[in-house]
Parts: sequence; structure tokens; C-alpha cells
Amino acid sequence: MTRSLVYRRYGGSLQVSIPSFEVLVEAVRIPETQWLATACPLEGLNCDRGFLSFVDTDRNGRIRVVEVRAAVEHTARLLKSYQGVDSASEVLELDALSEEGVKLRDVAGILLETLKAGERTRISLEQVRTSEKALLEAGQNGDGIVAPAFLPERLRPLARKLMACFPEVKNRAGQAGVDPPMLQRAREERSALLAHLAGKESVLVWGERSVEHARRIQEVRPLLDTYFLQCRLIAAQPEAVASLKLEAGRVQGALGDTQALARAVSELPIAPPEPGGALRWSRLYRGPAFETLEAFRRDVAVPLTADMATLGDTAWRELCARADAILVWWARLDASPLRGLVDALSDIPESDLDALEAACRADLSLKDKLDAVEELERLILYQRWLLTFANNFISMPDLYQTKRRALVEKGTLILGGLRYRLAVLVTNRAAHSALTSQGTTCTLYVQVVAKEGGESYEVAVPATRGRSAHLLVGKRGVFYDVEGREFDAVVTQVIHQPVSLWEAMTRPFERIGRFISTKIEGMATAGEKSLDAQLEKGFTPAPVPPAPGAPAAPAPAAPVAGPAGFIAALGITFAAVGSSLAFIVTQVKSLTLFDVLSAAIIVVALVMVPSGLLGWLKLRKRNLALLLEGSGWALNDRLMVTRDLAALITRRPRLPKNATVDRTDVLRSVLVRVREDDEAEQGSPGAWILIALVILFVVLWQLREPLLREACKRQWMAGSTCDAVLSPGNSPAVPPVQPKP
Repeated sequence: MTRSLVYRRYGGSLQVSIPSFEVLVEAVRIPETQWLATACPLEGLNCDRGFLSFVDTDRNGRIRVVEVRAAVEHTARLLKSYQGVDSASEVLELDALSEEGVKLRDVAGILLETLKAGERTRISLEQVRTSEKALLEAGQNGDGIVAPAFLPERLRPLARKLMACFPEVKNRAGQAGVDPPMLQRAREERSALLAHLAGKESVLVWGERSVEHARRIQEVRPLLDTYFLQCRLIAAQPEAVASLKLEAGRVQGALGDTQALARAVSELPIAPPEPGGALRWSRLYRGPAFETLEAFRRDVAVPLTADMATLGDTAWRELCARADAILVWWARLDASPLRGLVDALSDIPESDLDALEAACRADLSLKDKLDAVEELERLILYQRWLLTFANNFISMPDLYQTKRRALVEKGTLILGGLRYRLAVLVTNRAAHSALTSQGTTCTLYVQVVAKEGGESYEVAVPATRGRSAHLLVGKRGVFYDVEGREFDAVVTQVIHQPVSLWEAMTRPFERIGRFISTKIEGMATAGEKSLDAQLEKGFTPAPVPPAPGAPAAPAPAAPVAGPAGFIAALGITFAAVGSSLAFIVTQVKSLTLFDVLSAAIIVVALVMVPSGLLGWLKLRKRNLALLLEGSGWALNDRLMVTRDLAALITRRPRLPKNATVDRTDVLRSVLVRVREDDEAEQGSPGAWILIALVILFVVLWQLREPLLREACKRQWMAGSTCDAVLSPGNSPAVPPVQPKP
């Protein structure tokens, strides 16, 4: 019966609810557009690698929709009870197998019998893998490839020799061995090579040195072929002899150039061409090939032709023909895979090859049994992981839970007093950061390194609470993976975005502060450099007097240097600062404290309100989908970071319930004891008095009008003074003072 599907909303994303395998069977039939993910990489998922390799049927390192559907259909076809799938059990109840799983039930019985298990109604994943490993270690692979270690002692040397002659093949256990195709090719090559060796005596007519002589003939063949062609040319056209000689002008021009002379000599014939087509060894020119031809005459031509004086054209052609046949025969022999077994080829009995092939056939007969063991392992892995994987692929409810971990999560980062719960594996930080930088989520890239110097990897961590200004490259923390193992963590890159609304509103002031501090530091640095330059100019050494008799140089303009120039520059500076302060005081004099506070509030509001609005829009657009897509996921929907999800991803744990806070600063008591032992520092009361006077002046200046009115009201000041001090219209109504009689 078809079940109705229920869609739930997780953080603003509508996802199908898959609480059981029965619902999953229906959920895989929905359109791909309603799946949260349509593809994902195998790397970075926290589940059994064997399960992922079984689902990835095309072995491309990615799992797609069609492969998930095939896995669900395969499991539903072999099981009639889904209780094991719903509970994600690694133990398969044999009674839960359907009629199509009868073969798997038989194989499970054989494995349980082999393991001497007491319980025969169920089989676990560990038992299947243990039995499969035992079969592989015993040399029973079912692929027809037998390693020498599992062959009879007398067959092992022959197997190793054949393995050295042919390309290596490995069985399921990763061991190199022999297989039927290798043995069949060995038989064919052996027959062909024996037939080839049978014609050895008819080809190697020059004995043991036939191959060597043939190679020497090929070496000088271009020279001698050219010479005999020149002989034919002279026989047909005797006047062509002059054309084979060098021109006098070329010889004259090459006398001073060794390389040019060598090129000219190389174009000459090796000997004077004769119309009869004979090469007289005594008439060889001493050209570049003279030594090579002389050695060929002594070692090859004379022994083979028995003519010490000449080499005729016909004899040369016969030598070339026999040399070609020898080299062709030798090339065929050298190309044979069994070249290294030539001497022992005829001693290999046919019965040994038959025995090797029988061993391979016996191993191949186990293929159905071992394939069934593999299918049994596949079914148990599907029972354990398929429902969990679907809840991290078709939908992702585990991403919004605190008690369960999503398969994509690598662990938890503890950094700067905050707990970052979500971390995704990153294999290419440049490509990942290029994608996440397009979003509005503050993202940390953290290098996770094992304390014992083990394998390290990099993760991307979204920051959804706190302040991003405190997240700096090089900051260190601790990382706990999903299994609870502890690692060192170092921040390698930060993509800064506002983490909270308050941070977005105050960020412009932070930028203004950084800008002002940078400018002040620059101005201070420039001022120090300018002061140093002026001081150096003020203490320049006295000029060197001119030599006697030299014309007097015109007197230069007197520069403003020395203490007088420095004091003048300081005076100008203080005058400019004083005039600026006078202007400011004049403008502020007419403002009340309320006016100043109102103006400050308006300025702050003008800055914070637009920044807050822009920050609010950025916070609403935060999307975790970019974090997964950067790691290779293909998603249909956005994973918006709501306020609740932000509080779930980044947390600041509270103090324990029964804990109390002692607000006494222990450092103060420590400093009291330290100061008793230390010498008191020389204080500067003048500075504190000056600061107190400035503060008092500012307070009195802001309250000057109320104080003056009160003084005039109580007749502490003369009426004329009150009229002069207070602005017109603001003087209090004070009766004039009557003069005493």
C-alpha cells in the first residue's frame, strides 16, 4: 500500500520526512527536483567506506540519484521485513530475507558453519568480513587468479617464471598470480617460439656470430650501398667521375675551417668508383669512415667472403640479404614474452601447465560462492546505512539536530571560547573559498593536525555567533572529530562577514577607528622623519674653505637652519593649532550639552541605521548550501541560516548549574603582596592634577550658563558684570543694587 509522504520545514527549507525504510521506498520515487541533493562526493562522509563503494556502482567517486534508487530497490527486493533497516542494525536476521534472497541465506549458513557460530539464525557484518578475509587469505578468491604461495611446491617456480614474462594480474586479495588467460597465452607463445627456434640453423648460417655480423653489415650498409651506386653511375657515364670530386674553390675556401673541411671530405666517395662494381680495400680513402670500414673488412667481409682484396657488388648483396633474414629472425625471437625461457622452454612439461590451469579453474569455480558473500555484505551494509544516508541526501534533518550528527560533519571546533558544531571537509581551499566568498556567511578555514604528527586535513567552519573581528589567521584551537578524537587546529583563512546585527551596526565605527589610527600613525611617523631631517640640517658641518687662489664662489641664500629655524617652525605650528582650537571653541560656545548629545546621537544613527539594515539583509541571506557545494555537493535548495540554526551551529556553553562566581579579582591581592616587596615607582602628580583641571574646566564650561544665572540671582556678582557675561535676553531679572546712603 502506498504511504502518503510528509514534508517538514527545517530552517525554512521544505524537506520530505523519511522516518522508516517503508517511507524511503516511496520517497525515492519523487522527482529529482524535490530531492535536497542530487549528487555528492564519497570523500568527507562519515560512514562505512564499503557502503559508499557499493552504492557508487559506476566507480566515479560520486553518488547520484539513480544509484540511490537502485540501492533502495535492491534492498527492498531482498528483504521482506524492514525492521533491521529501520533500526540501522549490522546484524541480518536470516528470516527477514525474501524468496530472492534464498541464495544469500545458503551462503550465510555456510559462513556460520565455517566460523563454528553458535547462533545460526542471524549473521553480523563482522562475521561476514571475517569469513571473507579468511577465504581470501586461504587463496580462495573466486576470480581464477592463484598466487604461487597457494600452489603445490613443484609448480611454484614455473608460476613465478610465467608471471615474470607476462603483465601482472592480481586477485581480490591484492596478490599477484597466474590465471587461465595467462596460461593460454603461454601455451600459444611456447608453441610459436619452439617452431621459430626450429629454423635457427637454416637462418643463422654464419654460426654463433651471425647476429653480430648482421648488425655490422647494417652499420656500414649506407656507405657501401652509396659506393656501389656510384660504380654503376661511372659504368653508365664515365665523365661523371669529375662530378664526384670536390671543386678547387670549395677546397680552397675550407682550408681554414676545420668543420667545413670535415663536411667537404664526408661528401667524397669512400674509394675511387670502378665501373666493374668492385671495392678494392687497398684503395679506401682515409675519410671519416675509414676506421669503420677497415674494421668491417677485417672482422666481417674477409671471413665471410674469403676475399682479402676486393668486395664485389654481387657478394655485397648476398651479405645484405642474409643479414636481413638473420635480423628479422632475431627480432621475432626477442619480441617473444618467453624470451627469458628459451633455454628451458623445451623442458617445461605439458602436465605442469595443465596442473596450473586446473588450479585456476578450481579457484574460478568459487566465484558464485564468493560473489554471494560480497552480496551478503552489500545487503548488511545497506541495512545499516541506507536509511541514514537517505536522511542526509534526499533530506537533511540531522543537520538541525543536536543529538545526531549529519554524515557531512567532520567534528566540532573549540576556538576563542565558542563551540563551532558544523565542520565540512575541504579538499581544494582555493575553489571552495571562491564559492563561499560569494555568500554572506562568515567562514573559517581550519587546518586539523594530529598531535602525534598523523594525517592532517582542512575543514570549513561557519561562524554564526560572536564577533568575526576576533577571528584571525593563525589563531589556534582544538578540534574533536565525530569519534571524539582530539586534534590541533589552526585557522588558515577567514572570509569576514557580519556575524550579528550589533557587529554589522558597529563595523563602520571600527573601520573609522582603524582609518584614524592608521592616519595618526602615518602622520606621527612622517613627523618623526621630518624632525630628524630638520635636526640634521640644523647641525650641518662648517663649509670647507676654498683653496688659495681659487675664485670666490657666489654666496648662496642663507637657509633657515639651526635652533632659530626649528623654533620658528614650532611657533608656526602652535599658531595654526591655536587658531583651529579657537575656531572650535567659538563654535561650541553657543551649544548646550543637550545640543551636543543630540548631534552625536543623530550622527551615530545616520551611520548605524543603514549599516544595521544592510547587515540584517546579509544575515537573512546566509546560506549553508554554498559550504556544501564548495565541497562537491549538488543541491536543489538553499540551507538558510535562521536565528535558531545560528544558535545551534555556534554556541557559547554556560557555566555549570551549581557553579558560583567569585567576583574578587585575585590579581589585586597578588599585586598587594608584590608591591610590599617592590620599590615604589616615582609618581608624577603634576600630570594627574593637569588632567583633573581639564576635566573640571570642561564640566564648568558646559554648565556655565546655569551657574552664572544662579550667581546673578543670588547677587554674588555685580549687575553690570551679569549683563556683560550673559547674552542679551537671557539675563535674569535681578533688581539693581541700591547704593548705600
